[in-house]
Amino acid sequence: MKTAPAIPLQPLDALAARRLIDTGGALLVDVRAPDEHARERIAGALSVPLEQLRSEAQAAGARLAGAPAVIFHCRSGQRTAMHAQALADCAPCQAYVLEGGLDGWKRAGLPVLRDASQPLELQRQVQIAAGSLVALGTALGAGVSPWFLLLPGFVGCGLVFAGVSGFCGLARLLVRMPWNRRAAAA
Repeated sequence: MKTAPAIPLQPLDALAARRLIDTGGALLVDVRAPDEHARERIAGALSVPLEQLRSEAQAAGARLAGAPAVIFHCRSGQRTAMHAQALADCAPCQAYVLEGGLDGWKRAGLPVLRDASQPLELQRQVQIAAGSLVALGTALGAGVSPWFLLLPGFVGCGLVFAGVSGFCGLARLLVRMPWNRRAAAA
């Protein structure tokens, strides 16, 4: 038996979303990774990472059950737009996407909760570390020995491998760093 297709997500600007949330007419769901949510979030937003929504759609739908409507958001709106159908499929009610995501919320002058004690998001840590290694290897290759140019080449190959396979060795290494372990234990 075929099920009816989910209603596509409707865009909702930040001020309209705030009014709907404040009146109890919607549940706000943050689909970003837990480390992103821990560092900066909209008060009252339920953290249900996109990966969890996609892999455990039925269980995730149960967490959203009872809500009159659901508003999904990410950082900029790109993730929710890219995965709109999957998000709509797991919503047991009317579903919306917050236009501009968390960034749109802040542009509208609405408050967010920030916890600067939380480490930077793992993705940003990977970008900083990889960029630093490439810059260092290039500078040392130009000034000390061309053999140092192997370092940016190695990092580049690692990034390509991570993109193709979904396994990022640098991220696995960074997640074991003391600042990330302390945050996970909290």
